[in-house]
This record gives sequence, structure tokens and C-alpha cells, in this order.
Amino acid sequence: MARIIAGIGTSHVPAIGVAADQGITDQPYWKPLFEGYGPVRQWMKQIRPDVAIIVYNDHCVALSPASIPTFAIGVGDEFKPADEGWGPRPVPVVKGDPDFAWHLAESLILDDFDLTIMNQLEVDHGLTVPLTIACGQTSEWPCRVVPLEVNVVLYPQPSGRRCFALGRALARAVASYPQDLKVVVLGTGGMSHQIHGERAGLINREWDTAFLDNLTADPQRLLSLNHVDYMRDAGAEGIELIMWLIMRGALNDDAREIYRHYHIPASNTAAGLIVLEN
Repeated sequence: MARIIAGIGTSHVPAIGVAADQGITDQPYWKPLFEGYGPVRQWMKQIRPDVAIIVYNDHCVALSPASIPTFAIGVGDEFKPADEGWGPRPVPVVKGDPDFAWHLAESLILDDFDLTIMNQLEVDHGLTVPLTIACGQTSEWPCRVVPLEVNVVLYPQPSGRRCFALGRALARAVASYPQDLKVVVLGTGGMSHQIHGERAGLINREWDTAFLDNLTADPQRLLSLNHVDYMRDAGAEGIELIMWLIMRGALNDDAREIYRHYHIPASNTAAGLIVLEN
């Protein structure tokens, strides 16, 4: 059967993709951040996952603000990089796994999670930057991808508790797939940041560190955080961290942390990365 072997939590800062695409990762500003990605890329080459389920949010590119689902799943054969206003990123087209994705959609919907099914979907930096972080610059992504979108753009967003429960349901869905697949789940977005208003540029290292600690040792503690908690302590865009809880919910309770990297600033945000193995 299919099995989830690991989870990755990572920021998806758009400027990280720009730095990689422009070949400036060795510049003094970017080098400390990108050096921290080396161990994860080596780890990905060693475990060789068949499929990555990437939990991310669309930034009003593929989905209009007029119609944003709470949860959506991409079931297509491929997902092209979206044009976010300056042309698509020069990265490979993301290859899907329709059979597996449709199985997940059916299982999750019958498990009482109402997912919007996306037969066609373009993917923005929310999905492609995590692939660059985990896989580097490449002519072809090393595994197939199932995009799982979460609304963190328009209020009301789902709660962290609901996202964790979706992760639990996702684990059940993966385990019920008869084909032998190694699956990695990526929860993306965050960490603390705010890109607008009087608090623009907010970064809270202490809060981010506590979040990473609890993600490994006591994820139940994170489930009590509400939207106001995220906004107050991690900035308006810190709410993206609820997507990491889907990843954590999909893993075993005793999943072990094997790597962590944290750097500030990356653009105007805190950039975090954590790897957990079942």
C-alpha cells in the first residue's frame, strides 16, 4: 500500500524562487539561507519519494478572489507554473498523479471533508518555491505532485484544528491506496511575517521557534491557536502556518525531527524549514 514516509514544513517566500532563478544564491544576502537547504536536498535524493502532496495556498493567481474554496485538490496530469505578473517561473512543469489524486479526493470527501476538485490548475510560487527548496534547480522534478490548496487569503480561514484533522484523514486516504508508493507531505507558508499595514516587516523569532518545537514534540498545543493568536504574534500572513498542521496531522504521533533550518530575513519574512520522518 501507499505510505507516508516523511513531512516537510517550509516557507514559500517568492523572493527565494527569484534568487534561485537568477542564480544569485551565492550572494552574501542569500548564501546563509540557501546553504541550509543543502541537507534537505541530499535527504530527498536518498529517500526518493514517488509522490509529494504539497499543501499550499494560491495567491489569487489561479483562483479569483471572487471564488476561493476552503480546500481544493488538483487531479490533473500536469500543472504549469502560473504567471504572477512578471511571467511564469522558468522551472519544469509539475507532473501530477491523477489516479492517486482522485483516490485522495474520493477518500477525503467520503471522510466528510468537502474538497473542490480542480481538473485544471496553474501553480504559483506557493507550490514551486517549496519544490525548489527541496529539490534544487533541475530540468525535471524528481517526483509526481498532488497539489492541496487551503484558503488562508480570505476570512474565514479554516482553523488549525480542522487542518490537523484533515491531515489525519489524509493519512487514512494514503494508507488505503493499494499501489506501493512512498509519499512525502509538504506543509508550506509562513513563518512569522506581515507584508502590509503599520506592522509590515514583523518577524517574531521566539514565536517561530516555539512553533517549530511544538510541531515536533507537542503538536496538540498548536491546535488551540485561533486566528487572532496567529495575527497578533506571527503577523497577518502568519496564518499560513495552519498548512503545516495538515502535514503534521498526516504523520505519526511519534514522528521524529531530523533537520531544522531557520533564517531571517528572507525578503521581509522569517524563513523556516523542518523535516520529520515517520
